[in-house]
Amino acid sequence: MTTLIETTDLTRILHETVPVTLVRDVTLSIGEREFVAVTGPSGSGKSSLLYLLGLLDRPSAGTLKIRGRDAEPMSEKERAATRLANIGFVFQFHFLLPEFTARQNVEIPMRKLARLTRGEMRERATALLTSLGLEGHLDKRPDQLSGGQRQRVAVARALANDPPLILADEPTGSLDSKSSEQVFAILEALVNERGKTVVAVTHDLDMAARMHRRIHLVDGRISQEEGARAGL
Repeated sequence: MTTLIETTDLTRILHETVPVTLVRDVTLSIGEREFVAVTGPSGSGKSSLLYLLGLLDRPSAGTLKIRGRDAEPMSEKERAATRLANIGFVFQFHFLLPEFTARQNVEIPMRKLARLTRGEMRERATALLTSLGLEGHLDKRPDQLSGGQRQRVAVARALANDPPLILADEPTGSLDSKSSEQVFAILEALVNERGKTVVAVTHDLDMAARMHRRIHLVDGRISQEEGARAGL
């Protein structure tokens, strides 16, 4: 199995009046086609770990490698380029731009990467949204969509540049049970049918139990790990 992310003693400390440790000594390896849950109580460092893995924050200590490349010496420009090509993000709140249509929102990462023509971007955005059951909503703005539909647009946007890794922070946290199940099924299909790796922070232990592997954090540390890669 090819390793996508590898960390050694990854630590993030906020150096304020009283230092606050968000993540401490996290060592893990995440490979291709894994469906990984990150669980833990509020304030345990789940989102902080995800932001480190996604190059949205820099560690205070330890190492992080993305597809074998050490992230520490990367400039901010290199980190941004690495994110665009390798990582898609889905958050609890969709963060769609309200003035743009669903299709235009999905085109944004492609425009930043600048590998496709305008026509190709439009075609790809249409295909992604259609594959997620949104063919009738391509030209609707976020305020014209339901919560579940907005989150599916966010998933399509995360897939825009065909990254191998999807990082999701409470992707079903603001949805009702039916929409939550639909979004979970989409994430599961990304792994099983499209060969993606999905790492999702979740408070839903039932959902976490249906994933390949669970990493449980307490006070910023891995306190428990379950699943194939944990040797169980």
